[in-house]
Amino acid sequence: MKTVIIKYNAGNVQSVMYALDRIGVGYTYTDDEEEIRSADKVIFPGVGEASTTMAYLREKGLDKLIPSLKQPVFGTCIGMQLMCRFSEEGNTNCMGIFDVDVRRFPATPGFKVPHMGWNDISEYRTPLTKNVEDNAYVYFVHSYAAPVCEFTVAQCNYIQPFSAMLQKDNFYAAQFHCEISGNVGQRIIENFLAIGF
Repeated sequence: MKTVIIKYNAGNVQSVMYALDRIGVGYTYTDDEEEIRSADKVIFPGVGEASTTMAYLREKGLDKLIPSLKQPVFGTCIGMQLMCRFSEEGNTNCMGIFDVDVRRFPATPGFKVPHMGWNDISEYRTPLTKNVEDNAYVYFVHSYAAPVCEFTVAQCNYIQPFSAMLQKDNFYAAQFHCEISGNVGQRIIENFLAIGF
């Protein structure tokens, strides 16, 4: 199985590499179109700011490539947000794989933004959460979130309910950081890599 991690100007990619190393999965880190198209699985992770990151994706043609992929694709954190239609962060048009807009958490007394730390997820309906216990805890760091919508396959509640995971056709996404979410995150990554095998 060939696994590709998409190379773009996002932080935290190293931790995804370490997570794959821990479970013994080889990978290629690349922005080359042919390498990405020939992969069995594609991971689109990272930490970053929406407008500058989308500008980089457009410069490299990745904004057109990623939505055209036919194999399983897994976006995490900023990767998930850029797979949506629009982000309030920098008023950014994104890739539109998921027809939903990403909004900043509203200022709310008693709640800090960014939402940072461990929180539980619920109402799973995706193969990525196979053998994951109900109300499992995962690690979040974000100020923007996609609302609950038709593509929501797991939810979280912080200030308001939001999409912890999205899924549409061959595209899967998680707002949280699987790679630093302990055994639960590792199981989700393993379930993604097992799709179709």
